[in-house]
Amino acid sequence: MEADEIAARLEINEVLARYCHALDRKDWPAFRNVFTEDATLDFSAFGGPKGNVAELEAFLRPVLDSLAGSQHMTSTVMVDFDDDGADVRSTAIVPMTAADGDGNEHTVFNGLWYEDRLRRTPAGWRIQSRRQVRGWVFSPA
Repeated sequence: MEADEIAARLEINEVLARYCHALDRKDWPAFRNVFTEDATLDFSAFGGPKGNVAELEAFLRPVLDSLAGSQHMTSTVMVDFDDDGADVRSTAIVPMTAADGDGNEHTVFNGLWYEDRLRRTPAGWRIQSRRQVRGWVFSPA
């Protein structure tokens, strides 16, 4: 691998990490910043929208606000470059914890893949399209 490719792989992994941290912190400006302005998103695998960043944010805000906490984690990132950008596939595990009125917590674990298209912009690598692929859901009793 050449130095430019290594640098691009590191930058792409950073974008994926920033996406996760933005959601868990509910940092909506940081969330919007990981996408291109014309990004298209398909989160229908778990009941979310197909649309643009604003539509996804409108869907995610109340979901995340209703939780006691979440922890988005991506790993096993594969990057395939071409002349126009990169196709990226990563694994994600997302535990989400809700609390009932009595303070009891219940955590659901979601396993999925992200299939992304990234392109380099003047501001750096950004997600141009993202699709969730459902893997599994585990909800302990």
